[in-house]
Amino acid sequence: MDYISETVIRNIVQKVLVGTSPQKPAPYPSINSPSASETKSDLSSTTIKTIAIGSDHGGFELKTNLIPFLKELGYSVLDCGTSSKEAVDYPDFAFAVADKVRLGTANYGIIIDGAGIGSCMAANKVPGIRAAMCVDYATAANSREHNNANVLTLGAGLLGVNQVKLIVKTWLETPFGGGRHASRVDKIMEIENKFLKEG
Repeated sequence: MDYISETVIRNIVQKVLVGTSPQKPAPYPSINSPSASETKSDLSSTTIKTIAIGSDHGGFELKTNLIPFLKELGYSVLDCGTSSKEAVDYPDFAFAVADKVRLGTANYGIIIDGAGIGSCMAANKVPGIRAAMCVDYATAANSREHNNANVLTLGAGLLGVNQVKLIVKTWLETPFGGGRHASRVDKIMEIENKFLKEG
């Protein structure tokens, strides 16, 4: 059956909580090639991974709390805004983050809005992006191991700070499973490529 077992999830979470990664993170996937197993030359060789993070006004406070946590985990952080609680439009910030990942300026992206849904939709319109909205450690682990997600979206109105930290740490430390999952991720990218060719 094609799912992550509860035992595997518990093992991942246990290792995350004690501060050890289940295994070395998988190389960053190429978005300029139909193969999800190839690596981006400009980022895969760097020791410090870069995360682009952005939010709308609804996610601003959570983003502010998350940035120091990401730095503690050893990541370099690119803050794509917003910079206050003044009302803004989430697609602008979702695009800003997703585009950094598309261009290879960041290894991964994290976007926060009120529910996480709209930002996920907007980010997935950007070529090469596989954004996943995660609500717990199980969806975080699955989106990385099975889908090789490169952008994580979160709902500030649905999750507490500690929940978010567990989701983010699990997401960042769960490697892509490869194997049968790689061919399926390749099929996702082939769907996108069909429309890009038509354009």
